[in-house]
Amino acid sequence: MKDFSQLIVVAILVEAIWENIKMIYQDKKFSISMIGSLCISILICILANMNIFEMVGIEMKVPIICNIFTGIICSRGANLVSDLFTKIKKGEK
Repeated sequence: MKDFSQLIVVAILVEAIWENIKMIYQDKKFSISMIGSLCISILICILANMNIFEMVGIEMKVPIICNIFTGIICSRGANLVSDLFTKIKKGEK
């Protein structure tokens, strides 16, 4: 999976990461629930060495950042991750 399909995958992942980060602060207040979910997910992904970029064939220079980004994506739960992989599969075609 090279070239244009990788660009599509990166765009999908960046959007998902940004949308999750935006949920930390809404309506002029911080969401303790979202912050907790992010912290737990990031910690688990670092400890388990989970890297969504590597899973889709994209090599990154700083693996720990990929673990953090993977944790941000996972913080939204299984539905988001499932939706992301559906989008990624469509982008590969």
